Amino acid sequence: MIKREYKGQESEVLLACKDLSFAYDGGTAVSGLNFEVHKGDYLCVVGENGSGKSTLIKGLLNLKSPASGSIIRGGGLGLNEIGYLPQQTAAQKDFPASVYEVVLSGRLGSRGILPFYSLKDRAIAQENMDLLDITRLRHRCYRELSGGQQQRVLLARAMCATKKLLLLDEPVSGLDPLVTAELYRLIERINREAGVTVIMVSHDINSAVKYASHILHLKHVQLFFGAKEDYINSSAGIQFLGGEQYA
Repeated sequence: MIKREYKGQESEVLLACKDLSFAYDGGTAVSGLNFEVHKGDYLCVVGENGSGKSTLIKGLLNLKSPASGSIIRGGGLGLNEIGYLPQQTAAQKDFPASVYEVVLSGRLGSRGILPFYSLKDRAIAQENMDLLDITRLRHRCYRELSGGQQQRVLLARAMCATKKLLLLDEPVSGLDPLVTAELYRLIERINREAGVTVIMVSHDINSAVKYASHILHLKHVQLFFGAKEDYINSSAGIQFLGGEQYA
């Protein structure tokens, strides 16, 4: 696989999609996907509602099989080493468990056949609660938290599953602007300081352009994939950004 410079060193491809497509009931949801995600990338997947963004995430998680093409994992990335933050449902928001229990459950995929959480699992859960600044909420009931606090808890849970790759599906949906900005800064810090690669689905193109290193634009097909700077000047970027100027 092709390598790219990351912090002065060559980085391997974590995910490569080759001529990938997905279908529902015989109809194509998204097709013509050809892109690579390298270690340290922050890829934002943008497009209108129904353009295939969430379908792609399901495919990357092996929750949906491709109609054609392939997904290749590199860099020693296993399926149980991908942290996933899905869109929240009403039932999830009302989950009756403590913050610590929710965060610790992110270690389930790493336990193998072990019936109990290990000391390492508990240490990793604590480490990620500290990172997301939610240790003070440790004994609080998850369903009693604000929307922003719940998203921090779920992000800490996703971090418990990985040191390599986070998949985030509309992580700021329904949050107020102040909380949204805080969560974006946290995700950027996880990417830049912890070196965790991020793939984020978002309808918020302004923040995508601000924080992402790369953009994948879908409209049932791949309209664009490449560096953020190139996207801004592309025909897809110009149309989607509405002619706004970005530094």
